[in-house]
Amino acid sequence: MKEFPLSDALQRLPDQFFATLVKKLDDYLEQGHDALNLGQGNPDQPTPDHIVKSLQQAAENPEHHKYPPFHGFTFLKEAVATFYKREYGVELEPETEVAILPGSKTGLVELSQCFLNPGDVALMPDPGYPDYWSGIEMVGAKMEPMPLLRENDFLPDYDAIDPEALEKAKLLFINYPNNPTGAVANREFFEETIEKANEHDLCVIHDFAYGAIGFDGKKPLSFLELPGAKDVGIEVYTMSKTYNMAGWRIAFAVGNPSVIRALEIIQDHYFCSVFGAKQEAAATALLESQECVEELNETYEKRRDLLVGGLKEAGYDVQPCHGSFFVWLRVPESYTSEGFADALLNEVGVLVAPGNGFGKSGEGYVRLGLNNSEDVLKDALERFRTFLNK
Repeated sequence: MKEFPLSDALQRLPDQFFATLVKKLDDYLEQGHDALNLGQGNPDQPTPDHIVKSLQQAAENPEHHKYPPFHGFTFLKEAVATFYKREYGVELEPETEVAILPGSKTGLVELSQCFLNPGDVALMPDPGYPDYWSGIEMVGAKMEPMPLLRENDFLPDYDAIDPEALEKAKLLFINYPNNPTGAVANREFFEETIEKANEHDLCVIHDFAYGAIGFDGKKPLSFLELPGAKDVGIEVYTMSKTYNMAGWRIAFAVGNPSVIRALEIIQDHYFCSVFGAKQEAAATALLESQECVEELNETYEKRRDLLVGGLKEAGYDVQPCHGSFFVWLRVPESYTSEGFADALLNEVGVLVAPGNGFGKSGEGYVRLGLNNSEDVLKDALERFRTFLNK
């Protein structure tokens, strides 16, 4: 069978980190072992009933059996604007400052394609969400890593960036609450980000995927809450985490009109928006009671307290995450990230994500997900204790 050569762009793409992780788990299970999956960030709770019912009813509307408007329905853009005004006090013009996306991952990849040319530079959190890299590699651009270090509360130090790279950079990716570290951003950091963006003509892309998940009574800040943020960038928000709609593939970007326009231009060539019934369900989620979001946040906080407290008691070096549904665990001495992750799986049947898969500065850590019941987390803690006491 003839095998056709891939384009240069596809050959530049790194291995899909999470696909590799799943393959490792599948291979282990096929050998007849049992395992607990703490390695992925897939919400384990069902989508709330009122959102599902909204989809079911909307799916019967013949208008949604046609192509939707290329840029999404106005009713959803207006719902996004209402949501941002209610939750963050941010005013948005629905038609020019909101773009509907078929999942935030898609939009984050597209943004590099919108603004980068071969050889251009993007500033990238390290560790960070691996799929940021995909769009950059597709266009042949370069990444300048910004180390996220424990001693700096996992915030990038802009003054430590190579001055030449900073001058060349066009895009700045940030993500708070952070995947994988669980860190949150403060107002001072966002103010500094806006200052640097203005000084170096950077477009800021804030991935706000975990915006609804904050602990200890503190609600995560939206980047757009800061004066001047909309002048220099956008925020990308997904329905996946806030409303347990990961499989639905619907999200949105908000902020700077020129960036929103670029996203809509590229999507004109890739998609014909999102199924209208999904857009209705998304509007329902944004506009109706947020009690389900509050309950979900409480669930994750209880799981965090259980897992972090148990790991500390067992002798592991771990700090509580302040947002997201991830725990960033320092590996025991003498282990690499990958070595520790492999040993955990092979010896006690716990899958975690090795930190080096998120970037060079992730070495020495593994990421644990809170996307499991308390019973599963208690089982995992017993296995962590067993591992350390071997």
